[in-house]
Parts: sequence; C-alpha cells; structure tokens
Amino acid sequence: MKEILNKIKEYLEKNNNKKFINNLFIILLVSVIFLIVTNNFLRPKEEGIENPKENTKEVYKYESEEDYSSYLEKKLTNILTKLNGVGKVSVMVTLENSIEKVAASNTTKTTEETIENDSEGGTREIHREDITTQVMTRGSDGSLLVVKEIKPTVQGVIVVAEGADDPILKEMLYEAVKTVLGIKGNKVQVYSSK
Repeated sequence: MKEILNKIKEYLEKNNNKKFINNLFIILLVSVIFLIVTNNFLRPKEEGIENPKENTKEVYKYESEEDYSSYLEKKLTNILTKLNGVGKVSVMVTLENSIEKVAASNTTKTTEETIENDSEGGTREIHREDITTQVMTRGSDGSLLVVKEIKPTVQGVIVVAEGADDPILKEMLYEAVKTVLGIKGNKVQVYSSK
C-alpha cells in the first residue's frame, strides 16, 4: 500500500500539479453532469402517473341507512361470488343505528370568577362559566357544514349461497364476511341455497 502511495506522490511531483488538478476537476464535473442527466431519464414522468390510492378508492355517498345497507350488500355479493366453488349469492345486512353527521361548530367558553369580601370578614366566591356553540352552515342555502360522517354499525349479516352446504366453502364465506366488515362471528350466518 505504501508503495502505491509513494508512486502516486512521485507522479504528482514529476508532473505539473496544476494540470493534474484541472484534469481531475474536469473529470469530476463531467461525472456529475452525467449522473444528473441519467437520473432525469430514468425517473418516471410524474405528469403521467396518477396517485394509485385516488384511482382505487371508491367514494360512495349515501343519504340513508338503506342506501348504506344496499351498498354493503352489493359489495359483499360481488366479492363472495368470486370465491372458488361458490355459485349465486344473496346477502342481507342489517344496521344497529343510523348515519351520524358531525357538523362544524364554533364554541366559545367564557369563565368568570369573583371573590367578594364583606365588612364582617366573610367572603363569597362566584364562579360563572358560559359556553356558546354556534353551528356553521354552508352558503346561502343554510345547510349544515358536515365535518365527518360516522357510518352505522353492522348489526348482522345473512349470506345465502349456492355451495354453502360444503363446510369448507361455508367457512370461507363466513371468514370473508367477518374480515370485510370487521365484525364478530356471532353477527354472521351462512346458509346454503336451494
């Protein structure tokens, strides 16, 4: 290793150091430019690429519990019919509660504390708290400005499917419904159809 370093040192001493440094600088500059150019060619063009989450996410607005229930039934029927060995599928979903819409609001809280002393040495403390909530509306139509919509809770699911008389298929249907809806097993019943 020392021999190599000594040879490099001798070479630098024999040759003109300025010329070597200039050549080294030019090589480094060309290398950096080459890396920048190749990086731009290899990088995918961002204008043609869309966010995959935006494309795959289905936004579904429902006005009532029946709409939401029907939406879940269609989605479940669609996925369950794709299971190997399962024929025609019917799904019924019941909900425990209704859609809850949380409106935007401005809340103002005012706290006032007063301590009074009378001439006989007694004191009186008064604590007063006022909370004012103003619900925000949208534009001139006066509709509520909804911040969040809470979906109804699934009360139960019944699945009637061709092929559900096979215990393995029945278990697959059962597990699929539990997984998709994130509910406990006691809320799911699977039956075979005629």
